[in-house]
Amino acid sequence: MAAPAAILLAQLAAPSSSHAFPGFKKDLTSKRRVKIPESEFKAGPEGLKYYDVSPGKGPEAHEGQRVVVHFDAKCVSGGWNWGWWWRGITFITSRQGLGVTGGNPLGFDVGARGAGGTLRGLDLGVRGMRVGGQRKLIVPPSLAYGDRGVGEVPGGATLEIDVELLYIKTSAQGARVKLIEG
Repeated sequence: MAAPAAILLAQLAAPSSSHAFPGFKKDLTSKRRVKIPESEFKAGPEGLKYYDVSPGKGPEAHEGQRVVVHFDAKCVSGGWNWGWWWRGITFITSRQGLGVTGGNPLGFDVGARGAGGTLRGLDLGVRGMRVGGQRKLIVPPSLAYGDRGVGEVPGGATLEIDVELLYIKTSAQGARVKLIEG
């Protein structure tokens, strides 16, 4: 009985790599997220800042097109009542949902105001992105929820939005179409 326990202890004490566990192929090295300094961001329209994490290889998104994205949004600063403990915590995402399939991507018309549109900062941030691309946006309050705030997002909050352009919706003949999503 002592021999199996000694073997188990020897395996657990071995360095964390795929060689320590025969048949295990995944490398167990740590993958820490690197914070991108704000100086690396490019200036966009109306005070928006953006950084292309991955440029993408598909067609480019323009005003008037219907796009589908995944996004994660978090507050990076806020109003006087904004506690430091909330900074950097994702408050909304399209990636998380019920069941094993995850969340639902967001579809919207680029440039649309009101129905069919989305947060102004996200709308401006996807312009010029290519399908498959990933971009980080720093959205000032004027392009987000303004001075009033919404829900747990306080007034005057600056947002950081990670966005991935999944596709641009077109019909089978290649003409752009508008779809109503539920």
